[in-house]
Amino acid sequence: MSKKKIIVFSGAGISAESGIKTFRDSGGLWEEYKIDDVATPEAWKRNPTLVTEFYNLRRKQVMEAKPNDAHYFFSELQKKYNVQVITQNIDDLHERAGSRNVLHLHGEIMKVRSTIDEGLIYALKKWEVKMGDTCAKGSQLRPHIVWFGEMVPNMEIAADMILYADYFITVGTSLNVYPAAGLIEVAASSIPKYLIDPGKFDLLHIDNLVHIKEKASKGVEKLKAIFL
Repeated sequence: MSKKKIIVFSGAGISAESGIKTFRDSGGLWEEYKIDDVATPEAWKRNPTLVTEFYNLRRKQVMEAKPNDAHYFFSELQKKYNVQVITQNIDDLHERAGSRNVLHLHGEIMKVRSTIDEGLIYALKKWEVKMGDTCAKGSQLRPHIVWFGEMVPNMEIAADMILYADYFITVGTSLNVYPAAGLIEVAASSIPKYLIDPGKFDLLHIDNLVHIKEKASKGVEKLKAIFL
């Protein structure tokens, strides 16, 4: 008998509990930089050194962070379910907690890629990338990140995965950044859906949705009785 399929759709809120702040948070790395200066293709063309330094800082922050209870809960679900994580986050905390199937919509901070061949992708074990670090074809390595203004290549793959879900759990995302926010609407109207986030949402049009108004780690406690 095949395991039922759970889609976990995660956003910045789950990583925030591990100390990783986003550009919307005060006191985070983004406060010292303008998005247009570090997170667009134009920024890379204009000042690749600045962009490289910025992502070095973000990568260092990620490497110092640790998975939290929510990350481990979704890993634990794999014992009983076919779990597919779809995340807006660029960190590797889901993987470090033990999740085996993780699709990153916006790229991965612990990888870099060629600037002339997108298929040349390299995993990193250190936080620092330097100008002059090149791919096999001799081009400068850039962060393996989907920048503002770039296409999100994994969006269609994510939508196809959701079509066959038996459960849909979304955690730590404001559901107001499109196109990713529209993924909850792809799930079949008949399946149970759980939203873990302390914020307010206008989701009356989503069928079979339970809103757990808690942060990620506390919210998943209420799911344990249901799934484990």
